[in-house]
Amino acid sequence: MEGARRALRWGLRHGIFRQVIRRRIGGGDETARFLLDPSMSVDPYLYYDDVRTRGRLVDNGMVLNTCHHDVATAVLRSQDFGVAGPPEDEDLPAPLRLAARVAGRGPLGPGEPPSMLTTNPPDHTRYRKLVTRGFSARVVATLRSRTEQVAAELLDEMAGRGTSADLVRDYAALLPATVIAEMLGAPAEMRGQFLEWGAGAALSLDAGLTYRDFVRSEKDITALQEWMAGHFARLRRSPGEDTTILSALLSARDGDGRLSEDELLSIAMLLLAAGFETTVNLIGNGAALLTSHPDQLAVLTAEPQRWPTAVDEMLRIDSPVQRTGRMATRDTEVAGERVRAGQFVVIMLGGANRDPAVFPEPARFDVTRANAGEHLAFSSGIHYCLGAGLARMEGEVALRALFERFPDLAPAGPPHRRPTRTLRGWDAMPVTLQPSTVDA
Repeated sequence: MEGARRALRWGLRHGIFRQVIRRRIGGGDETARFLLDPSMSVDPYLYYDDVRTRGRLVDNGMVLNTCHHDVATAVLRSQDFGVAGPPEDEDLPAPLRLAARVAGRGPLGPGEPPSMLTTNPPDHTRYRKLVTRGFSARVVATLRSRTEQVAAELLDEMAGRGTSADLVRDYAALLPATVIAEMLGAPAEMRGQFLEWGAGAALSLDAGLTYRDFVRSEKDITALQEWMAGHFARLRRSPGEDTTILSALLSARDGDGRLSEDELLSIAMLLLAAGFETTVNLIGNGAALLTSHPDQLAVLTAEPQRWPTAVDEMLRIDSPVQRTGRMATRDTEVAGERVRAGQFVVIMLGGANRDPAVFPEPARFDVTRANAGEHLAFSSGIHYCLGAGLARMEGEVALRALFERFPDLAPAGPPHRRPTRTLRGWDAMPVTLQPSTVDA
């Protein structure tokens, strides 16, 4: 019975959408191709350039698309726009409304309410206040030394296994997974399992999933939800032993009732998965950029004070999060463009970060770029990434330690891209640790 309900959920959320998009692709809609054509994910930047030349807000008959930095920034910061989750049952035609009720809700995915990604004020404000302190600049600063220690331990393990490694599996994934697990009081031995579940959860952020990917996503999210529920049960049994962010959330649930059980689980799951998903991609993308641009690595070797700017340039030129969206809540104007209430704007973050009006020679990787920090890789406005400071610090520590330890790091074969389109990164990156740099 659950299999039938899952199939119905897939049809309502992705199957019908896939059919509509296929028809639009057949009609020559390039913006639709980006949603389903895997070749568009290999190098989306030429596509973004094309969209940008076609207008500031490109209407494809379904949504508005933008790759312009000023329009994207204005939409993200405007109080006239909000995030949009799945349509409410009462908004659906009667047959689809009945189907949705039969299908049931499914697990608490990152793209489903009450996730912070799909809620607006006042709920979003309430959720964010509960966890903001745990990611403050002071907290991030205190975590730097521990992150440096984790990086050193992982590099020692890589060196101890010989001269070959998978940079993503052995380093880029494990470093942020270790840090966020410790921040949330989760056991370190769960890191690999968290990464697996996180990969499944990341699939759910894409539109038009295949049934196979949808099944994997729901199963992984369900497993993570069940683990998190058990983790909270353990914290309830030993309330005095935990001082992590989760203890504050638990107090908000069990103390003054500011959180429902679903809200508690959703926020905790998002913190865990988001705590490593973006940073895994940042470290992998950054390593790929530096090995393919030895001149820029040489600049950082000679002037290590430039590492923070270099990380921002990596975030700009190959953004770990490529797209997001907002819906107009009223008729409005942003950056000189009119938008009607109910229109949905797809913001191509990866395209806005290569807008030549803001970033001269936008396709050039330049670790000395003065305005690299103006990128929108972490979004903007009230949904600006809560963990941006943590991700920047981890990216800087991880990449600097990697190339100080293995300055001659080189690809050992073709890397493999993640299958996701919203998130951009690598899930495999074979490298050679040059013998001259491996500790004896």
